[in-house]
Amino acid sequence: MSDHDAASAPTGIRVALATDAERYLATDDLVWFGEPNTEPAGVALEGLPPDQRFAAEVDGADPVSYAGVYGVRPLELSVPGSHGDARPVPVAGLTYVGVHPDHRRQGVLRAMMRHHLEQTRAEGVAVSTLHASETEIYGRYGYGLAGLEFQLKLGRGTTLVAPYLDEEAARVGTRMSTISDPGMAERIRACDLRVGVREVGTLVFLEGVYRRWVHLEPRELRDQEPWRVLFARWDGDDVGYAIFRRKHKWEDARPGGDMEVEMLVGSAAVRLALLRRLVDFDLMATVTLKTIGADDVLWQWLPGPRGASDAHPYDNLWIRLVDLPRALAARGYEGSCDVVVDVTDELLPANAGTWRVTVAGGEAVVSPSTDAAEVRLGIAHLGSAWLGWGNLSAMHRAGVIAEERPGAVSDLWRAFRLDVAAWPSPGF
Repeated sequence: MSDHDAASAPTGIRVALATDAERYLATDDLVWFGEPNTEPAGVALEGLPPDQRFAAEVDGADPVSYAGVYGVRPLELSVPGSHGDARPVPVAGLTYVGVHPDHRRQGVLRAMMRHHLEQTRAEGVAVSTLHASETEIYGRYGYGLAGLEFQLKLGRGTTLVAPYLDEEAARVGTRMSTISDPGMAERIRACDLRVGVREVGTLVFLEGVYRRWVHLEPRELRDQEPWRVLFARWDGDDVGYAIFRRKHKWEDARPGGDMEVEMLVGSAAVRLALLRRLVDFDLMATVTLKTIGADDVLWQWLPGPRGASDAHPYDNLWIRLVDLPRALAARGYEGSCDVVVDVTDELLPANAGTWRVTVAGGEAVVSPSTDAAEVRLGIAHLGSAWLGWGNLSAMHRAGVIAEERPGAVSDLWRAFRLDVAAWPSPGF
């Protein structure tokens, strides 16, 4: 939610735990101005723990709503390991951010963001992450764009060429369910824990988030199919899934429907099996795939980018390093470096200053340094590079970070970068 706040939050704004769930939800409904929620607050807010709902109070505000709200979903994010694998790290998923229209441009958002970052650090969580509704906002608070996702369309019957996966993919069975079927939340989460965590960029949520996903409100079912889940099966186990729904379209008495695929989880062979099934449903003309990564295997199965009839890039995760030394030590690295960096961080001064970043044997040690800085950059630039995506060398070439020792930026980036970009994650 946009709030062109003042340089610092004025007095009179108090940010604390939101004690009134109905008031919290009323604020969210007002900010996002969709069809009003008709379900009890406990159902609508499931997956957002009561102790992670925060609100801004302003003297004289409407007692029915807050001046602003935000929430935090406790998450586990798969980050780079030290040997080309992935490891889960706890992160704070910032969500439900909104400022009441009557209180915009008064410093409310800034007060909430400062509260969130200080609260996250105090709780011992080193990283905050979010999906941005408006991309120009969160760089001001130290978040860096850490990956892209693509939305693309395939025609029905699209040929996917992967000769060295064909035999394995042919052994993968598929079975369709409806997302609201009993036990579906637990089943999807178990699959994420078994399969998804092996890939950098995967988010695993608390159980309540999955229960919220599978609970379909009446407004979500109006004039459209309920979400379906296509599970991939191997030796009796779920090894991947796709979440989708179909939309009817008829032209000149011919079917031309579109299938919308929200999530696609599984190994390369599993994704191949799922996609071959998805592009061959009756009555469909196109399949719209969301959250496809920049290095997704799908791109290799098509005859170039124009193998998709339509493709659009969007920003995916934004990363904010809340505790700089702990955040850099939490992930693994495939390269080595010894670089002194000067970091600026307006909202969390403990991160600011000069640090020596030493990476050896796949692990990082970060310590304060009195040596001359070799690279100068903001906390958002390190957040962008943290998952191995934001190219520090390209940032240097663009003039947004500075290099004091020739080659220092390249040394740092070679340690951070990955061979394959992180998976994009679903919105939360």
